[in-house]
Amino acid sequence: MRKIVSIILLSVIAIGIVLTLMKIPFAVPKTKVGAYYVDKGVGQTGAVNIVTSVVLNYRGFDTLGEVTVLFIAALGLGAVLATVKKKTKREIMPSSLVLSTGCKFLFPFILLFGTYIFIHGHLTPGGGFQGGAIIASGFLLIYLSCPKKRINEARFKVTESIAGLTFVITGILGLAFGGYFLFNFLPKGVANTLFSAGIIPIIYIAIGFKVGAELAGIIDGLMRISE
Repeated sequence: MRKIVSIILLSVIAIGIVLTLMKIPFAVPKTKVGAYYVDKGVGQTGAVNIVTSVVLNYRGFDTLGEVTVLFIAALGLGAVLATVKKKTKREIMPSSLVLSTGCKFLFPFILLFGTYIFIHGHLTPGGGFQGGAIIASGFLLIYLSCPKKRINEARFKVTESIAGLTFVITGILGLAFGGYFLFNFLPKGVANTLFSAGIIPIIYIAIGFKVGAELAGIIDGLMRISE
């Protein structure tokens, strides 16, 4: 009986998914909203990466919410880890020669690549979240190769706070100059050049540092509690 009921429920869910997908205009080249962004995005925002113009201009307030969610997640993890009792310290096995040597060579290039990703977010695919995650992966590599190393918590918290304030202050300035949060009030420059898109590169740099610092802090907290 349970198998029959399960099959019926799965069938109903499958039919609902199929009917929903059938109503989505996958074959339509452009929807009205999509056509508006594609046709006017570069002129209105200066960013040739249309995804960037949507994320940081047309729906910039949502992006602030996403950054806030990440901050709350990091804060929640810190609160949880603070209540966990530390066990007796275990012996940490040293990393292999390949990992320890490769880490020293790759770490600066990982940071450079992450920085490139969020600085060029308005020109190429990528942005602050992606660049910050890449930077955090570099610190994860450091922890794997040198388990006893730890980040400077004070510096990372200052970096995270300054980046968050930069995002919010830039958004409020847009509200003051243009009437809505994250209004692109700076000159948009020439499209396809590094110094273009107004406030968008500034926002992506702030997000890159904030996400990188928060994720690295989360990794550091988990490493400390596992000792």
